[in-house]
Parts: sequence; structure tokens; C-alpha cells
Amino acid sequence: MEFEKIIPASRLAAAPHENGFSIDRAVLAVFAEQAFKRLSFTFPQEHLESLVQVAADPASSENDRLVAIKLLENAVIAAKGSLPLCQDTGVAQVFAWKDAAVSSITQTAEAQTENQTAGFSSDSAALTSGIGRAYKENNLRFSINMPSSLFDEKNTATNLPAQIDIFSTDNAALCGNGAEEHIQEPSYRFLFCAKGGGSSNKTDFTCATKALLNPQSFEQFLKTKIAALGTAACPPYTIAVVIGGLSPEQNLLTLKLATTGYWDAVEQLNTADAGLHWTDSIGGVRPLRCREWEERIVHIAAETGLGAQFGGTHLAAHARVFRLPRHGASCFASIGVSCNAHRNLVGYISKEGAFLQKNIADPQPFLEKALRAVRQNNEAALHTGTSVLHNAEPVAIDLGSLAAARTALSRYAVGQAFLFSGDILVARDAAHARWKALLESGKPLPEYTLHYPILYAGPAETPAGAVIGSFGPTTANRMDPYADELMSRGAALITIAKGNRSELWRTACKKYGAFYLGTIGGAAALIAEKHITARTVLDYPDLGMEAVQLISVKDLPVFLITDDKGNDFYASLKRV
Repeated sequence: MEFEKIIPASRLAAAPHENGFSIDRAVLAVFAEQAFKRLSFTFPQEHLESLVQVAADPASSENDRLVAIKLLENAVIAAKGSLPLCQDTGVAQVFAWKDAAVSSITQTAEAQTENQTAGFSSDSAALTSGIGRAYKENNLRFSINMPSSLFDEKNTATNLPAQIDIFSTDNAALCGNGAEEHIQEPSYRFLFCAKGGGSSNKTDFTCATKALLNPQSFEQFLKTKIAALGTAACPPYTIAVVIGGLSPEQNLLTLKLATTGYWDAVEQLNTADAGLHWTDSIGGVRPLRCREWEERIVHIAAETGLGAQFGGTHLAAHARVFRLPRHGASCFASIGVSCNAHRNLVGYISKEGAFLQKNIADPQPFLEKALRAVRQNNEAALHTGTSVLHNAEPVAIDLGSLAAARTALSRYAVGQAFLFSGDILVARDAAHARWKALLESGKPLPEYTLHYPILYAGPAETPAGAVIGSFGPTTANRMDPYADELMSRGAALITIAKGNRSELWRTACKKYGAFYLGTIGGAAALIAEKHITARTVLDYPDLGMEAVQLISVKDLPVFLITDDKGNDFYASLKRV
């Protein structure tokens, strides 16, 4: 892992002290701003390599390879710094470990004048300020709703508050068998995360018993939970599993850090003996890593057949399994994922300055490597006669007539790929809730709901000169409760989103002759730049990114998931 110095030592503080150093809190604001800008547009090398591996794997389905290529194309576009990697630029989260020998000071009057900003009363306030600037100035999405009562809320229009957890540590590191200690250089270590709602929603926590602690029971537990993940959180995933914990909170924090790759970074950095000790425990407990089960989880994920969103073997790119101590009466078990928009970054501040993990500024060579691998796989398949999953060419569909589009879709089996061109209505949770309120008050649905397919999405902020900000689908099944209310009135007869849907929606599709199609999750910069040609806000502008909009698309790639006969593509793939 490589780091880049982004703030020199001379700017850290005005007052060094014995055995440690001070940090001007203005530095923390700049540090956080740069971290969230970097992780919103670029990936680390390991993540890009994992997408190349999906494209290169002979066992990958054609759709696995397609998704991998599109995600790498997306990374190339996002790295230009205008359209973020994903439309859901996430909840901003900061985990920090601050040694006792490190202190923070409020900006000096001179620094305040130079930076034209007020002093910060706490580290959290400084980090929050930097995060707010990053979201405001980089076309990121404002997704956070602040409650005014138990049931009422409003978008903050800043993406704040951020989740900031700062842990006090010392700079003593255990040596050998832990019987002695030595002093490491004091530092302030950080993990910056942008966690999207779709992948957070896949977190599963179970209060199990000791009956789980045998290979047969644990494997069945994994098969059940991994199959239930589905594809709505944008695979290929990093799947993390944590068993045990002295409390539910310890278990879930270990899980959270596992999904970000933090434990891998700690292992790598502490082994490198770079003079800093990265915290490798939670509440004084070092998690036990169970590598033998990590390979098994990747295999179980492949056996689901769900693949990298549209069938195949690459539901999971990586897995991490950890075991913690437990109370004899408790056996906590959790599972969580990081989606393909893997936005996590480590950094640290020491006497030498402030350092951020390096990401790849130009992913083009990774895309080219993946394309070469796909060509080689295709040539090998031609020579051997090997078949790949879902090899049919995409069919172009003109959305000028909703009735004609439905007639065309009805001719094809689930799994078929299409290229949609025409006008599409964009609406998601908040708009659907308002439509439901209209119906409950005896009013009709807005006329526009009857004339277009509906795509569930909430775009990021629009860059200057662009048609729209980063744009990708949100999870389909959150809108499932509206099935009969909408379809019975002629709305939602073609919907587009990501992930599987419930039996309620499938039944309604069969009853009303409706269709559900999936488009690629995690390719938001690509969709915005290559496939959306116009955009108009139609209704509810006060909802911000959840306003009802009309977009024009050209050759938007979609896959038929549920047809008008009630057939379901994902149900046909189940293998475990």
C-alpha cells in the first residue's frame, strides 16, 4: 500500500510538544475533504485488479464479463473527476484512532484569516466541515434525511451529518508474545468510508447459539444468508462474516471494518514496520481471521448462480471471516457486504505530515487488460465450442409507445438483454409515497405516470455543462408494496431498477401484464455520460435527488428479470 503526502509537516500546527505533536484542526478539515474527493472518483489498485479477474476468468459467464467491463469503463470516466463512481455517494463515515501524544488545537488567528474560516471547536467539527465541502463542491449526492419527529423528515441538502467515531489510543505496541511493549511514533490514523444505502441494507445480524459452531451448521448458515443477499447491493461483493463478540456492538463494528478492508490494511501496514502501529483490535480484542472459510464463502457465492448481477459465478470477489470471543449464552453472527463501488481509504497524520492512501488516477490500462482477456476467452470458446450463459445479442427497443414496448418484451424469455431508447420516468421512494398519499385522499395518479416506464433512481448533483449527474438504479424491492395500487391504474407496467423483487411484484406482473428489467448497478458515471441525453424535473422538486424527473436515454442496457407471465430470471438461477 502506497501513501501520498498531501499536507506537509510545516502546516500541521503551531505548537509541537514533548514526545508528540499538535494538529491544527484546519488540517483535519482539508484532510477529510481530500479523502472524500479521492474515494468518490478513484479506486485502489486491488479493486481494479479484482474486476479484471472477473473478465479474465474462463468460468465467468458472458454477463459476468459484461458487468466487469462496464464497471471498468465507469471507473475510467469517474477518474476524470466530474462524475462520481456511483450516484449514491453514500453516508460519509470516519473511523479514527488518535494517540494520546497527539493533540489538536483551534486555528490561530493568522490561519483563520488566511483560510477565511472560523476555528473548529472539536476534531469532529473540523472533519465534518471538510466532508461538507467535499460533497458540495464535487457533484456528490445529498442523501441524508434529518427527522423533525418520529415520522417526519427532510433532506439536509448537505449530506450531513457524517458518522464520525474517534477512538483514543496510546502509541505503545505489543512485541513478541505480548509480554513487553515499545513506543511507536505517535500518529492519528483514519479510515474514510462512503457507504451506500443499498449495501448497508444487506447487513444481517443474528443472535445464534453454540449450535452454529460446527462445520455443517455454519455452512448451511452461510448458504442461506449468502443466497438471501441477492444482487440489489451491486456485486461483485466483498462478503464479510463475523461470529462471536462480547456484545452485539463489538460484533457489528468488527463486521463494518471487515467490509471496508481495514483488517487487510492493518495486517499489511503493521507487517511493513513503517514506524506506526495501526490499531488491530476492537475493545481490546484482536479478531481471529479464519482464512479457510473465506475461500469456501466465495465458492458458495458462485454456487448461487446469481453472478455479477445477471447470472454467472462472480457474486463475490472476496470474503473475510472473523471469530471473536463470546459469552457462553450468546453467539452473535453477522454478515455484510461492500458493493462494487468499494469506496474506502486509509490515511494518517504523523510528525512528517498528513498522508492519504494512493488510488489509481488512470484506470485505462486495467480496462484494456480486461478487454484483452475477454477477447481471448471468446476466441477460446469458439475453438472449443464452449457455451457461455446468456449469449444472446441485445435487442433494441424504442420506448416511443409503451404498449408497443410491452408487446415487444412479451416475445422474449427472462434473461434477455435489451437496449432501451426513448423517454423514461425517474421516481423512487419519496415520490411513490406521495403518489400513495394522493390515492388515499381520493385523487388520481399524476397523468405522467401512465405514459412512461419508471426507473427507480436518484441522481447525484449535475456537473456544470452536463446533462445529469452520476445516475444508476436503486433497489427495486423497496417499491414492491405499491404493485397493485399502481398497476391496476395503468402505471408501473414497465419498471427498471436493480436486484430481485418479491412474490408480490411477480404476481402483479402476471396479473396486469407488466415487466421488470434490471440495469447495471455501480456504473453511474457511465450511464450518465454515455446513455442519458436529456433530463427534465417534472414534479416534487422539493425532494431533491428524489424529485420526479423525465430522462431521454439512448441504448441503455437492461435485462428482462420478470415478465408478464410471472417468470423470474433470478429464481431460475438458484442452485443452493
